[in-house]
Amino acid sequence: MAIVITLDRVLKERNIRAKALAEAIGITEANLSILNSGKAKAVRFSTLDAICRVLKCQPGDIIRYTD
Repeated sequence: MAIVITLDRVLKERNIRAKALAEAIGITEANLSILNSGKAKAVRFSTLDAICRVLKCQPGDIIRYTD
């Protein structure tokens, strides 16, 4: 069982670079990279909200659960 981050796919679909997203949501590229790689232990709802607002998506578009 795992939570999988699919942020790369959404960024590619919307033709947005990770650097631009990091700047838009107010976090460092390094922290976005940790989140994107699945190495983050947690994500703040405020960060998730900001990502979804900028990318115009739902949380389920960038996070999914697999068995």
